[in-house]
Amino acid sequence: MSKNQRIRVAQWGLGAMGQGVAKVILAKDGLELVGAFDISPELAGKDVGEVLGVGPAGVKISNDPASILDPEKVDVVTIATTSWVKKQLPDLKAIISAGINVVSIAEEMAAPEAQNPEEAVELDALAKEHGVSAIGVGVNPGFVLDHLVVVLTAGSQEVTSIEASRINDLSPYGQTVLSTQGVGTTPEEFKAGVADGSIVGHVGFPESVRLISDALGLGVDRVEQTLEPIIAKVPRQARDRVIEPGKVAGCNHIAVGYRGDEEIIKLIHPQQVDPGAEGVDTGDYITIHGVPEISMSTGPEIAGGKATAGIAVNTIPRIFAATPGLKRIVDLPSPTALMGPEAYERR
Repeated sequence: MSKNQRIRVAQWGLGAMGQGVAKVILAKDGLELVGAFDISPELAGKDVGEVLGVGPAGVKISNDPASILDPEKVDVVTIATTSWVKKQLPDLKAIISAGINVVSIAEEMAAPEAQNPEEAVELDALAKEHGVSAIGVGVNPGFVLDHLVVVLTAGSQEVTSIEASRINDLSPYGQTVLSTQGVGTTPEEFKAGVADGSIVGHVGFPESVRLISDALGLGVDRVEQTLEPIIAKVPRQARDRVIEPGKVAGCNHIAVGYRGDEEIIKLIHPQQVDPGAEGVDTGDYITIHGVPEISMSTGPEIAGGKATAGIAVNTIPRIFAATPGLKRIVDLPSPTALMGPEAYERR
């Protein structure tokens, strides 16, 4: 890629996250947004820049996916449609079969072999057949509780166990997100929701454990997860309502990766509305036991939506230059902020 050549990108899906990704693409000199697709008939024919609120971009939104599946015009598709591999699989196969690289922000795509091994094998073979690459990225999984952990071990002589946690605030989110965490339910309703699958907590813990274990060779052979309600003790302010004391304000989701009977990786994610109301600070925390001992913390939390859009866009040059196949974030040179032409290439 020369310094005068821009990577041509099409955005697939223009919900909140897809729009966030598209805005970042438009802001980067080394990238060119050449197409946009969404199933919404209300968006069809509109200028994507106008929809994003940044002014005309000269790119019309289409509700025909074939409009962006031309490898002569598109180098990479960024797709933001769902969290689940099986739901996104037909779209991923269509993009890859067209001979176009793809960056997905589906949580399960961060390490699809963790829970979707057959689909992972299929996507890898298809990508190699068509000479392109595919990857799943995001803030979590894909960065805070896995990739960042791996990077912090660069100076480690030995790692015996890892514990990492992310405390974030759900207050900015709407009902779709809050319902998956059980926010506003009674403790009894929360328990029932976990049992019937309507309350899922965080999506991506098996993927994060797999990324860490594979990158470090820790040999984790099983993952166990627990979901417990976080009960409000004082009124907590959500975006559009108050969570009263006694109701569920969030979900404390914990995953433990074992090697045999030994606990090797523990990931903790207490997602909740307005944690500050009870004196809880948001932040990201990593402890790595070994030689040397490593402890890192940041606060407040790394902003999830903004960071996911950033990582998706920053990964575009890496997947564009990658060898064919299904990749994970630990398989590529680490993405970085794209602040100038030198950032787009690695030796």
